[in-house]
Amino acid sequence: MRRLMRNLSLFIVMAGVTLLYSTDVSANDNLTKTLIQIEKKRVITQADQFMDEGPITISAHVAERSAGGIHDFYSEGDYWWPDPDQPDGLPYIRKDGMTNPEIFVKHRQVMRRFSIHVGALVSAYVITGKNEYANKAIEHLRAWFVTDSTMMNPNLNYAQAIPGRTKGRGVGIIDTIHLIEIARAISILENRGELNYTDAIGIKRWFASYLDWLTTSVNGIDEMERENNHGTWWVAQVAEFGRLIDSTPVLEFCRERYKSVLLPNQVSPEGKFPLELERTKPYNYSLFNFDGLALICHIASTPEDNLWTYETESGAGMKNVVEFLYPFIKDKSNWPYEPDVMYFDEWPMRQPGLLFAGLAYDREKYIELWKQLPAEPETQEGIRNFPIRYPLLWVNTN
Repeated sequence: MRRLMRNLSLFIVMAGVTLLYSTDVSANDNLTKTLIQIEKKRVITQADQFMDEGPITISAHVAERSAGGIHDFYSEGDYWWPDPDQPDGLPYIRKDGMTNPEIFVKHRQVMRRFSIHVGALVSAYVITGKNEYANKAIEHLRAWFVTDSTMMNPNLNYAQAIPGRTKGRGVGIIDTIHLIEIARAISILENRGELNYTDAIGIKRWFASYLDWLTTSVNGIDEMERENNHGTWWVAQVAEFGRLIDSTPVLEFCRERYKSVLLPNQVSPEGKFPLELERTKPYNYSLFNFDGLALICHIASTPEDNLWTYETESGAGMKNVVEFLYPFIKDKSNWPYEPDVMYFDEWPMRQPGLLFAGLAYDREKYIELWKQLPAEPETQEGIRNFPIRYPLLWVNTN
């Protein structure tokens, strides 16, 4: 495994300076027009507000408990709390599903802000064609990925630390799922000629370096080998970042991992996620994993290797997943399992998995249900688990 990942890493570093893209097949014009009608008011309102706001990167918030520097992303495990039996509270103890409100969250918050600003601005650019929206988005991209004084280092060595236990963990890689939609927005900006050569090279070099870290570091390999939604979202990130830098071997690796690891280990023949149903937030985590797997299918499928139609020998596949979840997205009151211990009322949202599955299977009812659901979570917890927010970025990258 490590030799394979090293070989991928070599290709990533070499591919990171290319300006070539493998372009996606656009959705039909009717869908694009429909999404513009649905999104226009929300997106333009947000983008106009964001035009008056500058970029904020992690360098603006010093994490005093971090073992890294000001350019190193830092976060702390959500479900870890001070031990009441210890005078200093150390080491922290785990309460699954119960978010500790006292953990350090500033770096997560500014990354989510970054994702929301860029997503809205580039979506507004797609709708209107106005360069000022694109230019504002590029201002954020430069600050995070190119400018020496404000950029983030391309690793997550100090993500989801646990006071008294560890300086950082592989599971912290889930924090950068909010870069996925940014990568998609970058493709649109470059394909439409809005990114200059220097910015494009610098931004893609950052993603190539981050991919190298994701696929070779101890924490990266640890997250890849997780069997629940963490393993899913590792593949989703690697697939989209690999697509951005035009890495065919990375996308091939992601397709194979989806078929040989994610589906067999996570999905039952009935379309359930047994590992997520065992958690204290079975509803949220089932939707979260569904979105991640659907995203992988949307990013990595090819006409010759369609992940949407692939099934394991036991019959596990995405078609069964969406058929199992659809009735409970439509009417949560029929959910046959325990309600989530926190934020149960917040879900479902406009789950991207519904939209992608509706397109893949030509099922209008999935898309119609998607249209009826809320577009945005109302809490930071909801935003944390909802990284794909701007559908116009996903139906056409040209």
